[in-house]
Amino acid sequence: MKSITLVAALASAGLFTTVGTNQAQAQVAGSTTTIGISVDESTKLAMGWSVKKTILGKTVYNDQNQKVGTVEDLIISPDRNVSYAIVGAGGFIGMGRHDVAIPVSQITNEGGKLIMPGATKDVVKSLPTFVYATNIVSRDQFVANAEKDIARGKEVLVAQEKKASVAAADVKAKLDLQIAALQMDLKSAEGKLAEMKTATANRWKEFEASVNAATARLRKSIRNATA
Repeated sequence: MKSITLVAALASAGLFTTVGTNQAQAQVAGSTTTIGISVDESTKLAMGWSVKKTILGKTVYNDQNQKVGTVEDLIISPDRNVSYAIVGAGGFIGMGRHDVAIPVSQITNEGGKLIMPGATKDVVKSLPTFVYATNIVSRDQFVANAEKDIARGKEVLVAQEKKASVAAADVKAKLDLQIAALQMDLKSAEGKLAEMKTATANRWKEFEASVNAATARLRKSIRNATA
């Protein structure tokens, strides 16, 4: 049975070049754009590939007829060529979530069936987990905010310990309570953040609530100590 790569099939259908040309024209100020297509172009378009119907959500198999995963997304490179298919392969390798970016040139269409030759479990498991750039930026900002709260907590803790070391007995007792609360909340916030950091980048949202709760308690202890 004849086998063709996805990138070749899509390109031959005019999908990539049509999208690229239209986007480029739309971004050039003062340029003129002719809207509409000819009958011949319309026929080619109708006979071409539909990303939604033919690729997205389709199952990808290896050459041993094992299900590797499903196509979750297509990533278009800056030159407007589809470069990677994002395949959800967690079930194939026995992991909760493991999206991988596969060059479309490595996936073939054989009679409507998507095949990725050589995709063994070990090979797929060794591929880095794909994470969207926006997700990484959000995670980094979240971590930075949590680390800022922790750093502030440590500063206040040091200040309170200095005060307690020279305070009168009645004042020291109050300071010791504040110090104990700060120490406990600092340890909790650091522990929850460390758990999030050890997880893969695309799973950080699973830890967001617990880190938020821990840093909220820490900020309350800081307010009580500095009131």
